[in-house]
Amino acid sequence: MPSEEKRWETLAALRSSRKGRLAYDRSWLQEGDDVLEQCRSSPKLSVTSAWVLDHFSPPETQPNTSENLTPLIYGLTGDDQVQETPVPSPVHATEEETNNNVQNSVQELTPEHTLLLLSPEATQIEGYVKMYEEVHRVKGRAELKHRQELQQETVQGFSKTAVELLKRFEESLELRRRQEYEEMRDMMEKGSLEAQGRQEKLREEHRRRAKNLNLKLREAEQQRLRQEELERQRQAESRERVRRLNAIQAEVLHLNMQIEPYFKQKELVGLDLSSYNNRGNQICSLVSGVIKLTSEGGLPLQEDMLNAERALMEMRELITAMHEKIAAAAAERKRVKEEEEKKALEKKQEVKPEIAAPAPPASTSRKEGLQIKADSISLQWYQQLQDMCDQCSASINDLNNSKDCKVKKIKMDLQKTATIPVGQISSIAGSHLREIFDKINNLLMGKQISSGGKLVSIAQHPQGQDFVCYKLAEKFVKQGEEEVASHHEAAFPIAVVASGIWESHPKVGDLFLAHLHRKCPYAVPFFPSWKDGLPKEEYQRLLGYRVLDNGVEQQDNFLKRMSGMIRLYAAIILLRWPYGPKQGEHPHGLNYAWRWLAQMLNMEPLADITATLLFDFLEVCGNALMKKYQNQFWKMILLIKNEYFSRIEAVTGVGQVGAVIRLRQFLEKCLKHKDIPLPRGYLHPAFWRS
Repeated sequence: MPSEEKRWETLAALRSSRKGRLAYDRSWLQEGDDVLEQCRSSPKLSVTSAWVLDHFSPPETQPNTSENLTPLIYGLTGDDQVQETPVPSPVHATEEETNNNVQNSVQELTPEHTLLLLSPEATQIEGYVKMYEEVHRVKGRAELKHRQELQQETVQGFSKTAVELLKRFEESLELRRRQEYEEMRDMMEKGSLEAQGRQEKLREEHRRRAKNLNLKLREAEQQRLRQEELERQRQAESRERVRRLNAIQAEVLHLNMQIEPYFKQKELVGLDLSSYNNRGNQICSLVSGVIKLTSEGGLPLQEDMLNAERALMEMRELITAMHEKIAAAAAERKRVKEEEEKKALEKKQEVKPEIAAPAPPASTSRKEGLQIKADSISLQWYQQLQDMCDQCSASINDLNNSKDCKVKKIKMDLQKTATIPVGQISSIAGSHLREIFDKINNLLMGKQISSGGKLVSIAQHPQGQDFVCYKLAEKFVKQGEEEVASHHEAAFPIAVVASGIWESHPKVGDLFLAHLHRKCPYAVPFFPSWKDGLPKEEYQRLLGYRVLDNGVEQQDNFLKRMSGMIRLYAAIILLRWPYGPKQGEHPHGLNYAWRWLAQMLNMEPLADITATLLFDFLEVCGNALMKKYQNQFWKMILLIKNEYFSRIEAVTGVGQVGAVIRLRQFLEKCLKHKDIPLPRGYLHPAFWRS
């Protein structure tokens, strides 16, 4: 600034002056806090200066001097307003003090301390210079202090700014850290989502592959099952063909054996049957060759079956032709014999006189009428079985009518385990039947049987034994009226299993008879009689008919069911379980068959039913009765043919002749050949062991 430059120029001029180069004592200046006060007050001179001023300075000039020099002291122009500070008046010292001061001044004026005494104006100016210097020093200190304060404020501002910047920096770092954390978290979430997506894709791929694999496995399993089923069917068909071949061979051999008696007694017969014998042997050899090829090849072919069937048909035609030829020869011999007897009689009549003809014999008395109901022994036996069946049914009433879900489940498991194997019985022999028998036998013996993936035993309920026996007997009878009625050959495999169960568990056999008599009273035989007040539907139920809501079943269905049950009953009498010990007799053997046949012939026949049941019964077990009772059996056959058959014809209506014709043809064939063939579908007990 201009004022400051002038100020410093003035000071420089003063310092370079003669007086400015003098040394001044500056000890009078007070240090510390009094500087300000001194700056505000008028400058104070030393005591010596006061004395000098009092003696050398004119008094009129003193007041104006400070006013004139004030701008110069402060370095200000005349225009600048300076706050006037009152200058204190000088202190008037005492005389003693004045003398002391003078002495001190004199001592100071010694050569050692040479002090040039100045004029009052110069002294005043010097005081003002010192004041100026002091003021300048004070101002410098104030400015320094102000600058220090400014510096401190600046430092504080910088510090605050630094703190704020640090805070902002920390906030930016925190923000950046959060952003990095968010970015890291987003990246991790994105990676997690991508990993989850990959895992989901892998799982989906795994599920797809597993599904495809399961489908392939299922298809492979189904293919395997189909192949196994086809193999089982093929094996079953092969076994059926083998069985059929064996049956054909047995029948061919049986038919060939019928040629032997006539061939050996050809002199009595009067015919040459060698051609029949040779052809029969050839047919037997042909059938044996087919079976031999089958045993070597493993499985019989359809062509082999056709060849065997043709051989059997040819054998039957051969036997029929032989019998016709023998019958024709016998009729011719009889005719020739009658002619010879007639000629001989004519010759005798020519020689002897005519003799009176004898009187005709008296007509024989009519045979007494037959029974219309069973004898007392049969009725008592029938009633005992029915009472036993009713008692067993009452004993399992709690199991049948229980509301408990657990008991119901036990009942269903026992019923399925007992009845399903019976329904699986077929004409396949061997291990199949043995497996079914063992399963039923083990169940009745109290062992645990696997059924439907769980173990079942009659020990699960106190009434389990009676329940299984009851349901098993009922199922056997049902198989007779359904399965055997449709397929007569099925009677034998069912009968052989039933016979084995009967032999091991007699209660099952008694219940079987009770159920059989209830559904087919003709198996007793027992013909229920009409009673007054008895409803027609109830009487028809007693006769064995099924009474439905829409009426009574057709007669054909009724006869079919009765035929199936009688055939099963006869087959049970005929067969015995081949794997048993056979230490005792058959529990229901051929003596019961003879008893049934005798009782049947002692009762008045019924239309349709009597002829049907006699034919079925004799066809199944007639061969066994013939072998056991021999002549007695043939007498009974003659009785049926000559006497009882006429009674059957008498009660037969116009539309009921079918059964009568079958029975008549069967009796005539048996009497003609003096033999009853084995039943159709029957196999020797040794075959069941195969």
